[in-house]
Amino acid sequence: MDKFTVLTAIAAPLPQENIDTDKIIPARFLKTTKRSGLGVHAFDSMRYNADGSENPDFVLNRDPYRKSQILITHDNLGCGSSREHAPWALLDFGIRCVIAPSFADIFFNNCFKNGILPIALPREVCDELMADARMGENSRITIDLPRQVVVRPDGSEIPFEVDPLRKRLLLEGLDDIGQTLQHESAIETFEARRRHDEPWMPSITID
Repeated sequence: MDKFTVLTAIAAPLPQENIDTDKIIPARFLKTTKRSGLGVHAFDSMRYNADGSENPDFVLNRDPYRKSQILITHDNLGCGSSREHAPWALLDFGIRCVIAPSFADIFFNNCFKNGILPIALPREVCDELMADARMGENSRITIDLPRQVVVRPDGSEIPFEVDPLRKRLLLEGLDDIGQTLQHESAIETFEARRRHDEPWMPSITID
């Protein structure tokens, strides 16, 4: 997955609580096992009217927020179903960071696994960042993962916490497979020894 280091981008304010994964990506779009192509359906029931036209009142349908890479919401983002398609859809839309006072646990974990940085900040701080975001394209927010700070448009900094291992994996762009491949040499050495000692056992190869 793409590395996450320092991101300066437009942030979209979405002041709603309990945005569940079915709102992020409705169940009817879960037939695919591909991570691409879901961005057009992110927040489908909120972005589109019954006739398929765009809902002009939804933030991601308005400029400059169509280009948002940061999403700011209220409590309990990603509740409901554990579907990993939710972060897939956000990432395919272009979202690399989500900020909220709290997250559903599985959604929180799935974000890290797919290259999205979830940041938990107090409700009043999220409201301040939403006010910044409402100022539009000239009011960009910076997420500095190495220093673990959110930089507001006025230059003030808000520190955030992140697990050291998860931070390293984002900085290096490593998903679960990438972590495993870091040990490719050791795995191949082990398999070569096992093939010699136990030739009747099936072998594991890394392509």
